[in-house]
Amino acid sequence: MPRLRLVTFNIAHGRGLNPIQGLTSQRKLQANLRHIAALFDRLAPDVVALQEIDEHSRWAGNFNHLDYLRVHTRFSHAVFGINNRRTGVLNLCYGNAVLSRHTIRAAETVVFGQRQLGEKGFIYVEIDVGGRCLPLVNLHLHFSSRTQRLRQLERLLGWLREKHRLHGKTWAVPPIICGDFNNPGTRDDATASLLSHLSDYCDYAMHPAAGLTFPSPLPRRALDFIFLPAGCVNVRCEIVRSMLSDHLPVVADFDF
Repeated sequence: MPRLRLVTFNIAHGRGLNPIQGLTSQRKLQANLRHIAALFDRLAPDVVALQEIDEHSRWAGNFNHLDYLRVHTRFSHAVFGINNRRTGVLNLCYGNAVLSRHTIRAAETVVFGQRQLGEKGFIYVEIDVGGRCLPLVNLHLHFSSRTQRLRQLERLLGWLREKHRLHGKTWAVPPIICGDFNNPGTRDDATASLLSHLSDYCDYAMHPAAGLTFPSPLPRRALDFIFLPAGCVNVRCEIVRSMLSDHLPVVADFDF
């Protein structure tokens, strides 16, 4: 059984703890991304799921943050899942991404809507770990609207049903689902609903079971999770203290 370390981290467009988007210089953004890269070197994950990462946005220095992180880390493989695109003077292009030490066999991006700003979505990847196919969904849900989150969840669940029908026999385990859910697992909202619906495939566990991830200086809410299927065993999960974003990274180690 291979053992894998997974990190999920909303990096807030590289702006660190600056509360206002667009007021961080390119030099400061790059410095903060180097600090994030150093954190990844220390944590030594096999796979990283990133939210709020920019490909080329005026408000985030007009450079590719994923490429910049790859230059300063040891990940051999990376893929972007763009949720928002806008051209012109106020150009932006951002979404989710995955970094991996293992080969990414396939990738697919699903965007929940068509807005040019603030749109959410998920990226699905299939990772080859020693010849076994590990499916993973990196998800970012709506930040304020429960109605929107539940609608987005329905879209995800429908997509998962079809993907399971077409490709489930090739998976080592059902898909791992992680990311920024923008709601805790203790309320009648999308996170708890997802855990309930995933039982259609197998028993899933939500990690971390306790602990808070937002805002990072004085966390008051649990927004960031990793859902692991029953085939992932010997699980160890922790929330990592950090001041590199308004969210805290979540780390999970498991065998599968």
